[in-house]
Amino acid sequence: MALCSRAEKSSGDARRLMRTWGIEVGAQASVLQKLVDQRFIDDARYAAAFVREKTRFSGWGAYKIRAALVAKGIDRATIDRALDEIDPETAGERLERSLRSRLSKLGGTPYDVRGKLIRYGASLGYDYETVIDTVERLVKM
Repeated sequence: MALCSRAEKSSGDARRLMRTWGIEVGAQASVLQKLVDQRFIDDARYAAAFVREKTRFSGWGAYKIRAALVAKGIDRATIDRALDEIDPETAGERLERSLRSRLSKLGGTPYDVRGKLIRYGASLGYDYETVIDTVERLVKM
C-alpha cells in the first residue's frame, strides 16, 4: 500500500513486483484484490495518467503508448478508453514539433532526410499516414 500511494501502479506492475519478491501466486491474487478494492491500484486511472504523461512529456503516439500499456498488462478496453482522450490535432502538432526539431539536426539529401524523419516519426508511435503527411510538408523534394 505504501508503494502504491507514492506512485501510480498498474495491476501488472504489482504482479511483477510480488513475483520478484517471491510471494506465492495465491497470496499475490489476494493482495492484488485488496489493493484494487481499496483503490490503491486502478488500471483505468493508471492508463489515463500514462497516456497523459507520454503524450505531453515524451511525445509518444498512440501505437507506442498502446504497446507499452499492453506490456504492462492493461486490458485492451481500458487502453482504448484512455487513448480516446488524445486530441488528434494536438498530437499532430506535437509530431510536427518533434520532426522539426529532428530536421534541424539532420543533413544529407532530401531523400535521406525524408527517410530518417519517417523512421523517427514511426518510432515515436504515430500512424504511418500522419507521419508521411507531416514529413511531406516539412521536406520539399
